[in-house]
Amino acid sequence: METRRRSIVKAVIWNIIGLICMSVVGYIGTGSLSVGGVMAVVNAALGLTMYFIYERIWSGIQWGRAPAFADGGAHV
Repeated sequence: METRRRSIVKAVIWNIIGLICMSVVGYIGTGSLSVGGVMAVVNAALGLTMYFIYERIWSGIQWGRAPAFADGGAHV
């Protein structure tokens, strides 16, 4: 299971990538740096929130995980 801190760091890094991409797309689509920037920030805030919730839900789902063993190794 992932820690809350790991989920937050992953979400923030992913959203930085998305912020950059959305800024470029917003600028190309509108021709305005300010409108493109606002679009990117709103998208990043929504994306960060949704990604964090998504990751936390999946961290509690056991389906598809290999069983954990006491010695820490994966036995197949």
